[in-house]
Amino acid sequence: MQVAVFHGDRHITIGEAPLPVAGHDEVLLKVRRTALCGSDTKLWLKGTDITPGHEILGLVQQPGHALDGQRCLVYIPVHCGACDACRAGDTQMCLNESVLVGWNRPGGYAEYLTVPEPCLLPVPDDIEDDLAPLLLDTIGTAAHGIRFVQPLVPPETSHPVLVLGAGPVGMGALMALHSSGYTDLYVSDPRERRLQLAESFGAKRHPVGDTSRRFKLIVECSGAHAARSLGMEIVLPRGVLILIGENDQPWPVQESRAIRRKDFYMVRSFYFPKGDFALNLALLRSAKARYRELVDARFGIDQLPGMFGRFVAGELLKPMLAFA
Repeated sequence: MQVAVFHGDRHITIGEAPLPVAGHDEVLLKVRRTALCGSDTKLWLKGTDITPGHEILGLVQQPGHALDGQRCLVYIPVHCGACDACRAGDTQMCLNESVLVGWNRPGGYAEYLTVPEPCLLPVPDDIEDDLAPLLLDTIGTAAHGIRFVQPLVPPETSHPVLVLGAGPVGMGALMALHSSGYTDLYVSDPRERRLQLAESFGAKRHPVGDTSRRFKLIVECSGAHAARSLGMEIVLPRGVLILIGENDQPWPVQESRAIRRKDFYMVRSFYFPKGDFALNLALLRSAKARYRELVDARFGIDQLPGMFGRFVAGELLKPMLAFA
């Protein structure tokens, strides 16, 4: 089968690998779509021995299995189902497993992969291939973060909300906020094309780095340290800064007067529990036309090296690696 190899230093090649064999409690999945994700950029830069790609839709190829022939998404966190977190429904925070598909077990930048059975999310027939991967990071991660902090800043308070970063997760956050009843939405991003798209979705611009306005709820989706620090500065007293964007580099925080002299919540949210999947489906169904605007390219695996570079450069928002 064809498989992408991330060598590091912005270098990707397409090679051949043996077809994987499903182990106990696993199935073989033929990949149909894998969405590119900004968090894979560090693998593009540093290299990895594992095949990346974690926003995966595929077709189960396991004769005799109840889901054979079914389109399924891959739920990234491998989870035990038995620990306190899993029993509480927090499958994304399993206490016994630390494996993530596409990070420390092979992912979807390949024609096939094996998937633990509990990580299969069957996709209904009305959800087209190009939209299905959005149910994971773009919708799932963003919407879970919004649901998590909603009790702290309910939409009926009518306070303005700021989304920092208008990438796929930021756009997912905007749509989740709007669906939840938040109406006064602002977005900040250095890329003009993304700002224009956010404006078409009903958001208003907030200049990058501007400290003249403060917000009760700030949703940080870029992962940039400067954006995180800005959020701490301009969140209102008793307000909420939720960190959804990822960054594995040390974050040096200088505690200014604007940060030190107030009480506020700073919340970290990771991925989504499997129990949210029906809610994520409802979000997608409520605005399919809008979500289609996020998917701006579809390409074959031979084009992945060039397309990934364009994606990192900000030329593309949510391109899809597609297999026939």
